[in-house]
Amino acid sequence: MDLKQQIEKFKPFNKQEEKDKEVMIKYIEKFDDVLTRNNEFAHFTASAWAVNKQKTKLLMIYHNIYKSWAWTGGHADGQSDLLNTAICELKEETGVKNVKILDNDIFSLEIICVKGHIKREKYVSSHVHLNLTYFLEVDETEVLQIKKDENSGVKWIDLKDIEDVSNDEWMIENVYKKLKEKMKKYT
Repeated sequence: MDLKQQIEKFKPFNKQEEKDKEVMIKYIEKFDDVLTRNNEFAHFTASAWAVNKQKTKLLMIYHNIYKSWAWTGGHADGQSDLLNTAICELKEETGVKNVKILDNDIFSLEIICVKGHIKREKYVSSHVHLNLTYFLEVDETEVLQIKKDENSGVKWIDLKDIEDVSNDEWMIENVYKKLKEKMKKYT
């Protein structure tokens, strides 16, 4: 199933997901190169909502660009298998080796605004990430490792404490709280 079909199959949880799904489908239909950063206005990314076995903690990184604790994730960089992208980014950013897929389908979707910033000594203009989130599990005993060029911390955070460690109000209100609510059907 191609990316557009996966998004069309997705059942929105709320108005935000409903509208963002609509916009993502239109974007795929109207623009080329939505899977690479060559499309400087908007491109697809994938994130991992990576919980422990008890589903009480989330594996998070301290993101160097956003200067906040955040979920893991990254750019599609030409790959249309965004579940694989989410898993690869999770492993790369945290050092974990084993990841269990809790759901092969898209867990959540959101359009995320990214402020202009410097990356690898180059300026990256403000743009949006057309983000797909996947629900994954990692063993809490796995050894964690910082990826110095992207983050300066990796740790398990109790789900009830996410709002206290993240300083990105939009992510807290529109993404993290929603994902915690969506998890209830799995517990």
